Amino acid sequence: MHLADLTSAQLADLPRPLLAVPLGATEQHGPHLPLGTDTAIAVELCRRLARARGDVVVAPPIPYGSSGEHAGFPGTLSIGRAALELVVVELVRSADEFGAVILVNGHGGNLQPLRAAQHQLAAENRDILIWSPTGPTDDSHAGHTETSTMLHLAPELVVTDRIRPGNTRPLHELMPHLRTGGVRAVSATGVLGDPTHATAAAGVRLLDRWADALTTAVANRFPPADPGF
Repeated sequence: MHLADLTSAQLADLPRPLLAVPLGATEQHGPHLPLGTDTAIAVELCRRLARARGDVVVAPPIPYGSSGEHAGFPGTLSIGRAALELVVVELVRSADEFGAVILVNGHGGNLQPLRAAQHQLAAENRDILIWSPTGPTDDSHAGHTETSTMLHLAPELVVTDRIRPGNTRPLHELMPHLRTGGVRAVSATGVLGDPTHATAAAGVRLLDRWADALTTAVANRFPPADPGF
């Protein structure tokens, strides 16, 4: 179920469903992937969660995040950490008709403000789960993982003749340079990883694994009242 497609009356008839919010970004993903890659992945994972759980309603995505590290590449739009934290806090505060809020985050740069928001919301006794997909530390942005995923989700948006390898050093080695100079300081193309061998089949496997992990995390935190869900 998609929240934007429901009326208030229809929502009121549901027994306090869980609200899944796809949280992405609008930022460069190398010369070959669309700016909305993180958002597309988060939306797909929420869609799969709702398919697995009949008590989940999917909210419209938040397509902007904390993406300052990608400044200097055309198309990157960032609202920054403070604004994202505020958006999440106020959004969850407004969602009292739901049993809980699940934030499915597709962008690693969002994690710090999300944790700050979670700390504030926990102090207000509001139930929130933050979940993000995981991947190799040497393939953290527009590499094999994300390229494979987008080759499955939206192959028409992947510019395959522009696929090139990027910086494949582990993220912890790049982090000092990322903090001071952003992605541009470590990769002229904006790619952190090697997308040259990405395939749609690998994307299917990744999405299946992430969706299973997300569904399990939600089930562990919020066991369904109806075993048929």
